[in-house]
Amino acid sequence: MMQFYLAPMEEVTGYVYRNVYHALFGDMDKYVTPFITPTQKRKLKTRDQKEVAPEHNRGMHVVPQIMTNNAEQFVDTCNMLAGLGYGEVNLNLGCPSATVVKKGRGSGFLEDPGKLDRFFEDVFQELDQERSTLRVSVKTRIGLEYPEEFEDILKAYNRYPLSEVIIHPRLQKDYYKNTPDLEAFSDALEKSVHPVCYNGDIFTRTQYEAFVKRFPKVERIMLGRGVVANPGLVREIKTGKPISGEELRAYHDNLYESYREVLGSEKDALFKMKEVWSYLGDRFADADKYLKKIRKADRREEYSSAVNAVFDCCGMKF
Repeated sequence: MMQFYLAPMEEVTGYVYRNVYHALFGDMDKYVTPFITPTQKRKLKTRDQKEVAPEHNRGMHVVPQIMTNNAEQFVDTCNMLAGLGYGEVNLNLGCPSATVVKKGRGSGFLEDPGKLDRFFEDVFQELDQERSTLRVSVKTRIGLEYPEEFEDILKAYNRYPLSEVIIHPRLQKDYYKNTPDLEAFSDALEKSVHPVCYNGDIFTRTQYEAFVKRFPKVERIMLGRGVVANPGLVREIKTGKPISGEELRAYHDNLYESYREVLGSEKDALFKMKEVWSYLGDRFADADKYLKKIRKADRREEYSSAVNAVFDCCGMKF
């Protein structure tokens, strides 16, 4: 049976989002957090502490994602997370942001497979000495410039006891443009010694079915942008029942009120909701003028009026 994971999306799928989504739909087998960044002080930043606090993640299978290229900091963070009760962590090797890549983190770490190999050697040697039972997975792109880079990257992964490899088959230079390289994914699926999870451009049930037809052995799929735009996507995939307008409105309203309550700031809540609308807006036909008003709104009244117009006047595309 297919397992579904919620992708880590910075500024979008944090703990407030996860709790609202899980309460209304609850159909994800695993939730991977947006990345947390280790510090030299061996202490999580306040924002990251909130993200992984057990009381903010009750009833969900949550996997914290870590962004670093420093083995010592990674292990220290693993130990802190294990102390909070987590059984798995994920290493971010996929973020394509230029500022991240410039520091050799995220997908920038993929530039030097030898350095990546030494990182894993140090990490697993230390975790083994500590007799840690914490599982380590990776979320990865297939390289920076060319898909051929992934051959050496995958060899590094295969040498170590990773719990799974989540593959977004794009290059760093692609960001989220172009299309996922399914030939590269197919080759990785064949050569990986670890369980493989697919991530990339599944927005509809039709796209899911086409993917499964091509890759019937894949048992794990990570969904991100498609779920933020259509939180009923997993249910639709499983049962054929699409989300209703009423359900979508409840999703929006619960999320908005949760941000207002948790953040205690209308400005911050609107910022979060505008991020959601950058995906959610694609669901609605002929909504451009109202979406523009949503983006410009800086008061609750303006925002709510524009949102009402979208739901009242624009039909759903899918």
